[in-house]
Amino acid sequence: MGSAFLRPRVLVAAALRGGEAAASGSILCSRSFASLATGTDIVSAAQGATLQKARSWDEGVSSKFSTTPINEIFKGKKVVIFGLPGAFTGVCSQQHVPSYKNNFEKLKAKGIDSVVCVAVNDPYALNGWAEILQAKEAIDFYGDFDGSFHKSLELDVDLSGALMGCRSHRWSAYVVDGKVQALNVEKKPSDFVVSAAEVILDQI
Repeated sequence: MGSAFLRPRVLVAAALRGGEAAASGSILCSRSFASLATGTDIVSAAQGATLQKARSWDEGVSSKFSTTPINEIFKGKKVVIFGLPGAFTGVCSQQHVPSYKNNFEKLKAKGIDSVVCVAVNDPYALNGWAEILQAKEAIDFYGDFDGSFHKSLELDVDLSGALMGCRSHRWSAYVVDGKVQALNVEKKPSDFVVSAAEVILDQI
């Protein structure tokens, strides 16, 4: 198992490249840094938060706008989860999601039950994006529409300077039965250094 914990200090003024504009201004959403850490029970840390499975509007209506409890995603499973600032943005579309899509079989061979992508988006926009990236067969996409999941983990960040409002830091984690075994958080949302699938593969 490689390094189990890569968490550089946060730089909340984000310079988002690849179509993501520079973010600046007051930090309304961020705290000193994530409460999430190696050994943390992510289910307890995000108690009360729910996520929304990516789906079409019609599927949302037919499901009566159901949400997914955090416990259902993690308990009794080996999960690789990665969070990103938002659908249809540069680094997220061009590097982050493709990294996990392209390494899905390698993750599966290491016993991973599911690969989860979560972003502060509604589940309908996230679904459209996932379909464009042709990644839904490999990755389970979940919306954090109000940011409550990321706020509970203190992984939220204000990207109002990029006209995005409160979003998520770019991060990844390896979680076994709800317990965080490895956590990687980028220095700023435009970075793609420690949160790639290639890094998490060495941590499993």
